[in-house]
Amino acid sequence: MNTDEQVITQTRKWVADVVVGCNFCPFAATPVKRDTIHYQVDRATDLEACLTALLAEWRRLDEHPEIENTLLIFPDAYPEFAEYLDLVAMAEDLLAAEGYEGTYQVAGFHPDYCFADVPPDDPGNYTNRSIYPMLHLIREEGLEQALAHYKDPDGIPDRNIAFAREKGLAYLKMLRDGCL
Repeated sequence: MNTDEQVITQTRKWVADVVVGCNFCPFAATPVKRDTIHYQVDRATDLEACLTALLAEWRRLDEHPEIENTLLIFPDAYPEFAEYLDLVAMAEDLLAAEGYEGTYQVAGFHPDYCFADVPPDDPGNYTNRSIYPMLHLIREEGLEQALAHYKDPDGIPDRNIAFAREKGLAYLKMLRDGCL
């Protein structure tokens, strides 16, 4: 089992090599350069404890405006993608229940991420395939500022999928697995 420090080091490498390196998120390079992403490992394995960790991270963001966003990493939980989707749905519900809609967004990443109606071996899935199950907590204000200066933000997903398919499954798998 990897230590929390190793999980964070691997996740930082994944962000640098895959997310920024493939430009899957054109807004990620700036917080990486500024070192304003908080990486939090949580060893919880049950839904309630994971949601408690999520709530703690939103509170951390409330208290630390210098943190642009957080990657909440669950290395010991959610090996099955379907179960992970339950966590994402509950996270969205908790976001609304806690009054954080309009303040934060939640994005999901998982080692077996698969978009609806897409085969599991489609390279486009690698735009959201991470090395560990994780939730990305994003400040809406920062996202809105970034989107205001970006031409065609609605085209980002299609561009990412086209890029992933051009690179191919073997390349993307090698790139992601090289972060472990």
